[in-house]
Amino acid sequence: MARSSQLLLVATFTIATLAGVNTTQAQWNPSNGQWGKDDSTDIRIMTWNVKDAICRTNPKQEGVNNWCAVARIIAAMKPDILILQECGDNNGNGTGSNSDSAYQLGQVVNMLFAGGYDFYLSATVTSYVQAYDADVDLPYVFVSSETDGYNRNVIVSRFPFADLNGDSTSQRSDIYTIQADEYAPGGDGGIRGFMFAEIDLPDETYAGDIVIGNAHLKSGSGSSDIAQRHYAARNVAYFIDYFYNGAGTGTPDPNNKISDSPSATSILGDDTAIVVGGDWNEDEATNGRKGPAEWITLAEYSGGSDGTDRDRSDMTYDDAREPHSNVRYTLSNTKFDYLAWQDSIVTLRRDFIFDSTRLASASSWYPDEVLWGGSTSTISDYASDHCPVIIDLIAPMPSFEMADLNCDGAVNFNDIDPFVAALISESTYYADYPDCDFWLADINDSGVVNFEDIDPFVECLVSGGCP
Repeated sequence: MARSSQLLLVATFTIATLAGVNTTQAQWNPSNGQWGKDDSTDIRIMTWNVKDAICRTNPKQEGVNNWCAVARIIAAMKPDILILQECGDNNGNGTGSNSDSAYQLGQVVNMLFAGGYDFYLSATVTSYVQAYDADVDLPYVFVSSETDGYNRNVIVSRFPFADLNGDSTSQRSDIYTIQADEYAPGGDGGIRGFMFAEIDLPDETYAGDIVIGNAHLKSGSGSSDIAQRHYAARNVAYFIDYFYNGAGTGTPDPNNKISDSPSATSILGDDTAIVVGGDWNEDEATNGRKGPAEWITLAEYSGGSDGTDRDRSDMTYDDAREPHSNVRYTLSNTKFDYLAWQDSIVTLRRDFIFDSTRLASASSWYPDEVLWGGSTSTISDYASDHCPVIIDLIAPMPSFEMADLNCDGAVNFNDIDPFVAALISESTYYADYPDCDFWLADINDSGVVNFEDIDPFVECLVSGGCP
């Protein structure tokens, strides 16, 4: 008791010394140029059609160009998982000539984030994501082997890939072929494939893992184009529900209609969510028909028990807006780009669009990373004709005991320093303990962490755990 009291007196003195210092910095305050996450444990996912900016023949130097614009915007938005479409086309005209292989594009994506020497153009890469924010590190890259002859899709992650359902693979460039069943017409994920990656989230921070899907569905307004998009979306809805979640049966592919080999041995865990996105080429709010976003999230019926969420309710797709103008468009005056998630598992904290052109009259809104050599309002236009859609998701967390502030599974003297950090501010705590839970310091369950928690924290230390 004497030792713990002495340490807490030191802690109280430290806090008193810092009492007049404001150590809290808002992470989400776009009107002040801050576009980050409210909580470090939120999972930020970003989808972006980058319109040929990422390819091996594109110069990768600092300047007013599309490569630099893309790198700067990624650095500003700081995604944990990034899904990209229209990568690898070196002609930029859809001819298919001289397109990147999956291997080449993987190297190019690594250059986009980490720089280095561009051996394709015999030059040093001077514009790259980590040049603008060294902490934006997404080292895990999956480039789809599926291509329409010129473009590829890409998933880039801060977290590693891992097999989550026992079929010996963590990445697939397209869904397995499906035989016609229920609402699924049969076939695969369409012209460019619908890629999926299974991602292993750190166990000390999250109760489950995450599966990410990414697609650039068939473009065009002709009847055959629409049919291709819808067929792909219906097959994907079936794949999510039957393959990954077992259609409520607890068994993957219960109708034996999915040509997976080797077969999955289990469905996803209760706390593992599926998030899918991409350029789906229809505006669900304005075209007067049920499109890919509704098929993928609702399956055949709105409501009911055939949805694609883990509990067979409907998934949710974004209603992201550019926060200054409240505009929902991602391409000219329409919305083609979506993110959808299983909301029975993960909770949306925020969805938004970044579009620099709509901030031209609000210069304080620009994050530092996009302040470049050209007019800042034009950086989105230089990057792509699409704007990125970003979501922050709150994922289930493991259960740690109250006062276990370093999340090591025990309440002891090692929790004093993190407790002091929590008393200073939430941001101070997460700066040192990013994978733990600030609210474990609210010992008296008052809804705030303050000096009133010190005495109950001492009692927890004395007892080796909170009553």
